Amino acid sequence: MSQIKHKERVLGLILVSPLCRAPSWTEWFYNKVMSNLLYFYGMCGVLEEFLLHRYFSKEVRGSADVQESDIAQACRRLLDERQKMNVWRFLQAVDGRPDITDGLKTLKCRTLIFVGDDSPFHSEALHMTSKLDRRFSTLVEVQACGSMVTEEQPHAMLIPMEFFLMGYGLYRPNQFSGSPRSPLSPSCIAPELLSPESMGLKLKPIKTRIASKMHGA
Repeated sequence: MSQIKHKERVLGLILVSPLCRAPSWTEWFYNKVMSNLLYFYGMCGVLEEFLLHRYFSKEVRGSADVQESDIAQACRRLLDERQKMNVWRFLQAVDGRPDITDGLKTLKCRTLIFVGDDSPFHSEALHMTSKLDRRFSTLVEVQACGSMVTEEQPHAMLIPMEFFLMGYGLYRPNQFSGSPRSPLSPSCIAPELLSPESMGLKLKPIKTRIASKMHGA
């Protein structure tokens, strides 16, 4: 996590369904099943169901009595368009993530965490919040929502984000708007805060490799 390595460059964090621990045995098993399905059958229906369950609530995924939502249908179309090698690499990266719990204690920047209460990683967000300094961190649990709060209930993020950004002086009421939630004013954001260097990023040329054969999971 680059934010831990470059704490002096981080002013604040807004996290959606974050993971800070290594995969549990259950998650590891599911990821292995998905990797094998992907290797032998490609992006099949069972694999799509696994991935949709990872990100969306049951209300969005639908059931025998409830039609699948437009969000889930759009996600299925996107999954069908993805190359299986890229999805396989994603699963491998998720499986190989390290435990950064100890490093969380050194973070002193303000942190805003969103998580849906139907997310399979809800407990991960609770664990992360418990390890952060409570003076600087806030957890927002969104009801009837999965991991993708930004897709399922983006409106639930507006007010917490406005209050969060007000702490940095990035929010200014719009005198021409009668809305109680006025938009952010870009003129309030210092240009230096938007540079890659200030955000702890180091831009490098991207090298592309084309693999002729995918290794087994």
